[in-house]
Amino acid sequence: MDHIEISKELSAFIEESPSMFHTVEAVRKRLDAAGFRYLPETERWDIEEGDRCYTVRNGSSIIAFRAGRSASGENYSFRICASHSDSPSYKVKAVPELEGPGEYLRLNVEGYGGMIDSSWFDRPLSVAGRILVRDCARPHRISTKLVYIDKDILIIPNVAIHFNREINTGYKYNRQIDLCPLFSAGALKKGAFDEMIAERLDIDSEDILGKDLFLVNRQKPSLWGHDGEFISAPKMDDLQCAFASLRAFIDAENDSGINVYCCFDNEEVGSNTKQGAMSTFLRDVLMRINERLGKTGEEYRRAVAGSFLVSCDNAHAVHPNHPGKTDDVNRAFMNKGIVIKESANQKYTTDAFSRAVFEELCREADIPVQTFANRSDSAGGSTLGNISNMQVSLHSVDIGLAQLAMHSSYETAGAMDTVYAIEGLKKFYETDILIEGMEAELGR
Repeated sequence: MDHIEISKELSAFIEESPSMFHTVEAVRKRLDAAGFRYLPETERWDIEEGDRCYTVRNGSSIIAFRAGRSASGENYSFRICASHSDSPSYKVKAVPELEGPGEYLRLNVEGYGGMIDSSWFDRPLSVAGRILVRDCARPHRISTKLVYIDKDILIIPNVAIHFNREINTGYKYNRQIDLCPLFSAGALKKGAFDEMIAERLDIDSEDILGKDLFLVNRQKPSLWGHDGEFISAPKMDDLQCAFASLRAFIDAENDSGINVYCCFDNEEVGSNTKQGAMSTFLRDVLMRINERLGKTGEEYRRAVAGSFLVSCDNAHAVHPNHPGKTDDVNRAFMNKGIVIKESANQKYTTDAFSRAVFEELCREADIPVQTFANRSDSAGGSTLGNISNMQVSLHSVDIGLAQLAMHSSYETAGAMDTVYAIEGLKKFYETDILIEGMEAELGR
């Protein structure tokens, strides 16, 4: 598998995904092309062995599944990969415009997630997300429309160093003051923002009923380095994993059990939403699959007990200028393989059992594996695995791909690691993992 071509595919996926809503659309497009069938949550599901289907919640989370032709046989269980569709950004407030000083028109935004504020200054920006509109063609109906202003329309200007001598010595940004994007210097007047959105959607601005819009870094993905070692782009966390696990899911063939692909929204703000990993979304989908295949509640619980989840969310690479930020030996480097993440305080779900299973899968597929744990004097973040386990409790391992500048508006990762992830996760989806207690057998 050529890492240059895979990086081009990843770049195209990222460019199609300026918001979490667009990410789900990009996933849907690829599932549709692969012959998957959409099942709305509000309708009756008819599922048979051999079916390939997906469902969507809130337009920003998606779960797809592929039932083997002997899915309900001896190894009736679920092989699940989970990633997330959202990235740290700034959300446009309901009343979006700030007037002045003078004839300036600025946008009123608030932080979404834990972004690196300084990385958003002095670069062309736009907005993307969804709009809820009054459907004039169908009275009393409210419709959802995706929007992306594919144009440089905003910038967050730094204060000149002459007015801010502390900028290079530890300045603390105030998001209410420093992070307001400049929209116009006088050519546009109040109301222009909604008019711009309405024009793009070919509707009247009065028909806009609600907005979920986020700032977008307009810088394109870049494959760089003399030998093409690196890929930099917005939203590498977690679109690199979302893309790799999707590609593995679509490519994998396994007639035993059920393969499941999840891409959840709101990981960056805690996942405790109706469409987040803490919601009932995954549990609801798995239970509906179980019911429509004619299985009992007892059989569902047995299947879950024998199932395995790979939580896919990027990992920190050793920083070339600050190697002391990471543990002396439990540390990861770009282009050196899939990172297995561990945490004694259970911020990650990996334990000795799940590590052994996943590492053995990678060894059989000849995929390099690394280990990451935070320094003992440094608090780390959490991710999808331990959160989703609150609703569906099963064996789980947390993995990621090593990257630099996590939560910057432009992040860097190893180009080869995307290939490792696709091949490693494809091996996971194609392997029957027979779990009994704390022992496992990897089938062929």
